[in-house]
Amino acid sequence: MTIELHTWDTPNGRKISVALEEMGLPYSVHPVDISNGEQFKSEFLAISPNNRIPAIIDPDGHSGRVSVFESGAILLYLAEKTGQFLAPSGPARIAAWEWLMWQMGGFGPMPGQVHHFLMVKDEADRRYGLERYKKETLRLYGVADKRLSQVEFFAGPISIADFAILGWAWRHERHEVDLAQFPHVKRWFETMMARPGVQRGLAVDLKTKR
Repeated sequence: MTIELHTWDTPNGRKISVALEEMGLPYSVHPVDISNGEQFKSEFLAISPNNRIPAIIDPDGHSGRVSVFESGAILLYLAEKTGQFLAPSGPARIAAWEWLMWQMGGFGPMPGQVHHFLMVKDEADRRYGLERYKKETLRLYGVADKRLSQVEFFAGPISIADFAILGWAWRHERHEVDLAQFPHVKRWFETMMARPGVQRGLAVDLKTKR
């Protein structure tokens, strides 16, 4: 049955469209226009208590219809549902958890703050915010680069952690990071971007219901 993807065209939304395409799951897009406050409507609150996209509704869950919010939780749910992109046990499974949490806790919130402060008009506020969050964003890219000097993908084999991290690395130009400074991240990024499922997930229109 078709999964409903309630989302918008953001890095967190793209994590899920990429995962759904890579996993070969049928889905329909239900746009939530966050620029017009649609995330605060009661019908969306019913499936996403934190008023944040994305969220999914799976009519064919373990015990019937189920909704899931938070992009990391959605990725874990889809991986468990399909048995794809998450090792069943062992170090690769633990690494996928670790790097997924690394993305959720840092490599998302930090570049997201860069995106915010780039749009701040007051120069003093803008300067402070950019200095603080660009420094941390670059540090996180360095952490990723070191990891990817040791493994092909973040968990060893490709996993949902890669989809999560790609959602934000895909916007590296927007948060003013030159991947040439991070050659192992650049290699990984180009490998990910060459995948047909990733290309479909990044190209799908998330602003029009389908």
